[in-house]
Amino acid sequence: MLIDLNLFFIFYHKVMEIDIEKLRNLFNIKNKVAIVTGAASGIGKGIACAFALNGGKVMATDINKKGLIETVDIIRKNGHDASMFVADITNVDDVKNLYIKTVEIYGNIDVLYIVPGINFRKTVDKYSYEEFEKVINVNLKGPFILLKEIGTKMANNKNGGSIVIMSSIRSVVVEPGQSVYAATKAAIVQLARAFASEVGKYSVRVNAIAPSYIDTPLVNQVKSNPEWYRAIAEKTIFKRWGTIYDVIGVAIFLATEASRFITGSVIFVDGGWTAIDGRFDPPLE
Repeated sequence: MLIDLNLFFIFYHKVMEIDIEKLRNLFNIKNKVAIVTGAASGIGKGIACAFALNGGKVMATDINKKGLIETVDIIRKNGHDASMFVADITNVDDVKNLYIKTVEIYGNIDVLYIVPGINFRKTVDKYSYEEFEKVINVNLKGPFILLKEIGTKMANNKNGGSIVIMSSIRSVVVEPGQSVYAATKAAIVQLARAFASEVGKYSVRVNAIAPSYIDTPLVNQVKSNPEWYRAIAEKTIFKRWGTIYDVIGVAIFLATEASRFITGSVIFVDGGWTAIDGRFDPPLE
């Protein structure tokens, strides 16, 4: 088979042509609308503030009204756009009303951040059935409701959208006292992957972020024990804990055009925790 080299080179250069406007907008979230759940504190609060301060519009939601007010005040005092809606993500009616209110104010939802999570650090024999149900409800049922009541509607977006779900390194590595939490975080990964396969045809992307220990109120029990605190830091390549800023950057990236070919993925933000065995640095010299 003969190939016309002139046509080949014309085609090649056309394909390799750089679109300057696309480059300019790779990391741009200006005027995009995000629902940020768990926005009253910790990682959710950080994502809400970062998204708004980088030009996006935020509907902040949580069950903690006082914390939500603080988050929205930070955003507005810095000259950016945010609204709030008190909602329990495990309550179907609350989530339905969250969707209605967001569309009423902003007209659209481009990004959905599913952040809330709880944990009881107990061995199985000490776990109560009530605690088990609470962890399952917040960590798994709530995200499912959000995907069903909001995520599915993002399929109507002209330009698709992005859904980011918070998992954990506990989806793949565990320690005593993490049974139910770890199970929900592993389930979240599969939920994200399955949903990505269902809404991909609408250009809606779904990804999970899996952090290691991040310095937030969720880990106060660990931080109160100096030996435990040091042991966590030693598990990472950087020999430190993660901060909310380490997670926020990835969360915002997944809302941009720069991540447009990433879906059904898990991004580990763990300082290399899951890349090394962490037991001993052998003398190699």
